[in-house]
Amino acid sequence: MSQKKATLIGLIAILLWSAIVGLIKSVSEGFGPVGGAALIYTCSAVLLLFTVGFPKLRQFPPAYLILGSILFVCYELCLSLSLGFTHTGRQAIEVGMVNYLWPGMTILLAVIVNRQKTSLIIIPGMILAIAGICRVLGGDKGFSLNEMINNIMENPLSYGLAFSGAIIWAIYCVVTKIIAKGHNGITLFFILTALTLWVKYLFSPQPEFILSWHAWVSLLLAAIAMGFGYAAWNVGILHGNVTVLAAASYFIPIISAVLAAFILSSPLTLSFWQGSAMVSLGSLLCWWSTRSATPKVLPAVNESK
Repeated sequence: MSQKKATLIGLIAILLWSAIVGLIKSVSEGFGPVGGAALIYTCSAVLLLFTVGFPKLRQFPPAYLILGSILFVCYELCLSLSLGFTHTGRQAIEVGMVNYLWPGMTILLAVIVNRQKTSLIIIPGMILAIAGICRVLGGDKGFSLNEMINNIMENPLSYGLAFSGAIIWAIYCVVTKIIAKGHNGITLFFILTALTLWVKYLFSPQPEFILSWHAWVSLLLAAIAMGFGYAAWNVGILHGNVTVLAAASYFIPIISAVLAAFILSSPLTLSFWQGSAMVSLGSLLCWWSTRSATPKVLPAVNESK
């Protein structure tokens, strides 16, 4: 496969992942937060079995098998349930934006834990990303502390899960790069996530499914975005231009907001777009601060979104 073709496939993965926020919320409206997430990860796991295949677990380092599984499942639960429990489409998009703090956090953690070489550019990068989230949560009033607090307190569960997920995924990216030894457990991790969600679904009160063609189409698209997104990213990272893919991945927050606004029919204000641009630019600056270092910090090689 040529490098250009592989890079294009990797860029398609970024586009697929960008649609996840809107699709998860759309699925949850028909099947419930937990039931919808369980169906998405079940279907995605099936797709991954056919595209990536099931890994040879005996070859996995025990630390990666155990710690990687726990971190991955916890993150996916935080991501899917934070979106599923939102009250409106606008809130889902805001929650998704909070989740996208993970790229900057990943690089910051890599600097602390792995002593990744970096420049002072990382400081304004992190400040800009956090300021972008504050602007998004401030609503129409922009940087308003009272508005931010009121916004978060409307649904502390969703915002809390999204922020926790960002931290967990940053830890996952840094830790698994050390302990995975080149192995990829994505199929196993998706299966474990699906099983965990089904256990929660069976042992806690859940709303009835509201079956409609819209819910089924959203489920199919969400499963494709999840499953094929990972498969396409693997191809891009292994055979494509990694620098192009790394830089492009930091624009996921903006692309995600555009697609989610379309999927959920939720108009967004100028302050929101300014905030999302700040999040992307801040993350990009954090990445750029490591450009002179070796090895480069990627936005979750093999298993990121």
